[in-house]
Amino acid sequence: MDQRAAERSYGIADEKLTQSIGWNLPALRRAWNAAKGEVAPWWAQCSKEAYNTGLDALARALTNWLDSRSGKRPGRPVGFPRFRSKRRTTPSVRFTTGTIRVEADRMHVTLPRLGRIKLHESARKLARRLEAGTARILSATLRPQAGRWFVAFTCEVKRAERAPARPDAVLGVDVGVRHLAVLSTGELVANPRHLGSATRRLRRMARAVSRKVGPDRRTGQRPSKRWDHARADLARTHARVANQRRDALHKLTTGLAAQYGTIVVEDLHVAGMLRNRRLAKAVSDCGFGEIRRQLAYKTTWNGGRLVTADRWYPSSKTCSGCGAVKAKLPLHAHRFTCDPCGLVLDRDVNAARNLAQLVVAGSGPETVNGRGADRKTRLGGPVATKRQPGTAPAGKTGTVVRQRTTARRELTHAH
Repeated sequence: MDQRAAERSYGIADEKLTQSIGWNLPALRRAWNAAKGEVAPWWAQCSKEAYNTGLDALARALTNWLDSRSGKRPGRPVGFPRFRSKRRTTPSVRFTTGTIRVEADRMHVTLPRLGRIKLHESARKLARRLEAGTARILSATLRPQAGRWFVAFTCEVKRAERAPARPDAVLGVDVGVRHLAVLSTGELVANPRHLGSATRRLRRMARAVSRKVGPDRRTGQRPSKRWDHARADLARTHARVANQRRDALHKLTTGLAAQYGTIVVEDLHVAGMLRNRRLAKAVSDCGFGEIRRQLAYKTTWNGGRLVTADRWYPSSKTCSGCGAVKAKLPLHAHRFTCDPCGLVLDRDVNAARNLAQLVVAGSGPETVNGRGADRKTRLGGPVATKRQPGTAPAGKTGTVVRQRTTARRELTHAH
């Protein structure tokens, strides 16, 4: 690309420019096969899947960059692919051809070029599906994490049709830091705070790493053995916290998807919430985005649906009893008090009930709103309006009288 750009700057015609290479995986494979004997004479020492993995990642990265520039890919702009150093990235390889199977004892797997490998945990769940003919292995990916090697199988699974225990029930789920999830039924799911519980240990281990002799690329100094051991201990602790968080979220989302037919969640701007340096650590420990991602596919597996409320819908400021909307509700106010009807309720329970009422009492068709909220939800109740100083009558609230208009609420499906 740089060569073609330089030739264009010299005024060379397009038909005389250096021939370009295709960006899809087959074209990159042909280019690699033509050049590997010259640029990498040692290529035969490794599995061909190692090179295919890199070419596939390059093809997908180039496609994402081009689609982002042309407007086909929603979301944040995607930059041009950059070189990934083996020092700063996790090595991985994906096997797509050759012998890939789970052995009969379910404690060994066979992979190309690696042969028979013993597993630390049983692969009985995958073996049962393979024996029943409801799953087919497409590829296997190997990668290290915190001193352990993991193999992940990509499978084509035939799932039986399921139905939730309460298919007509609608559940509103409000996630937060004080409680991991608050349900419209009034149930409060406690926040385990796995990262907060391990903070003291992580600090102690991080100090131990800093006191050891680490690597220095400027002087070529290699790390000491004690530094390697201390860094491995720190990595294992971080991995344990991540596993605990993942296990808790899976248990929560699996139970909700198997119980309720319709689940309503909020479209939270998690990236914006992380900009608050006082709450960023607590928000990251909760995994708001992971909860929504897991609910999206688990509701589909169980025959339910996931409805995502508009990002601008004021679920916490709206009264679940009469529909009045407060002008302001600070974060330190844990209880919601409605002035028109006198309802006093926990703010998170009130928000969860409002989310559930979007489907129970909402009108209008449901629309898909891309990857984010691009419009504000229209409300059908008393809406607080800001008054100029000195214009509000004494002894009265700042809410207007209920308007007799049909409530129109924009709902979105999570795919």
